[in-house]
Amino acid sequence: MVTQRLALRFAFLALVATALVTGIAGGLVRAGVSWEALSGTSWLPRAVLGHAFLMVSAFLGTVIGLERAVALKHPAAFTAPAASGLSGVLLVSGLADLAAWLAVLAASAFVWVNVVVVRRQRADHTVLLLVAAVAWWIGALTHALGGMAQGAISWWLAFLVLTIAAERLEMTRLMRRRPGAQPTLLAGLVVLLVGCGLSLFERSVVPGGLFYGAALLALSGWLFRFDIARKTLFAHGLSRYMAVCLLLGYGWLAVAGLAWIGSSLGLPWRDAALHGLALGFVFSMILGHAPVILPALTRVKIAFSWAFYLPLALLHGSLVARLLLSHAEPSLVRMGSALNALAIVAFVLTVAASAIAWKSKFATERTRP
Repeated sequence: MVTQRLALRFAFLALVATALVTGIAGGLVRAGVSWEALSGTSWLPRAVLGHAFLMVSAFLGTVIGLERAVALKHPAAFTAPAASGLSGVLLVSGLADLAAWLAVLAASAFVWVNVVVVRRQRADHTVLLLVAAVAWWIGALTHALGGMAQGAISWWLAFLVLTIAAERLEMTRLMRRRPGAQPTLLAGLVVLLVGCGLSLFERSVVPGGLFYGAALLALSGWLFRFDIARKTLFAHGLSRYMAVCLLLGYGWLAVAGLAWIGSSLGLPWRDAALHGLALGFVFSMILGHAPVILPALTRVKIAFSWAFYLPLALLHGSLVARLLLSHAEPSLVRMGSALNALAIVAFVLTVAASAIAWKSKFATERTRP
């Protein structure tokens, strides 16, 4: 039984790593970074075309699906992360159509998981998590049917935004909620979904983008005002680190909202809209929550230290160069993109080193008389 569990963990780790590595590689090529050593490989062009699919469905969909499956403690719940992880492998193997429909299966299973969660615990944040799952399903189905790429991407990113909003809404239960906080949040998320819906139709892409960007701006303002991170910023250790990650992410969410509006009006801000949201906001949340979530998923303890601030600083510094300063120096897009990838690699190495440090410390304490 223990051997089977270890095999499953390594299998899921391999699927997640495959999606992340190929997704990053494809994104770097899209940003203009040359990979001479990989120029003859067959999978790299597929990773370039499927960059968004790999990063959202195959990587983040698998990670979020695993988190929910572990919490639900039902074997069938692992269908979602297994299908989404395999979809990434299929895509880079040249089976793009099969990968797309497998992602629909993954999203469908994930919707079922969240329906079960809502039945067990009906609360505002669990209902919102279900809405997020439906957003993933709509994006996956749009992609599989060959619909507008803008529509699929809008729904995929909404899946991530809604998931994070639900988790932060749950955390506000630890604080005294101010009057109007919850209705304001829900109104902003409704506007986001309206923007997603309009993005599915070519004639309404522009107003859809305006709604979408306005919703991101509104959500940023809500999080800055009501999230608990404003208070935990003055704590110590891991709590402060998480607060720094969250508040930086909320800043990039505002940048993404402005850029999304500008891009919809014809300004060349598409990169800032997409990666301000996906890297600046979403990955800030990942860096902030990973020291807590990873031990729960892998049962591997992590020793938090100041070293976690290094990849965080590299990520946000490189985003400033790539998204805010590249208008003056276009080469900063390539350099910033490469440093974005380096920041993610540095964070993975930091987590691994922290896990080793914890294990070493535990072994030392056990040998003491």
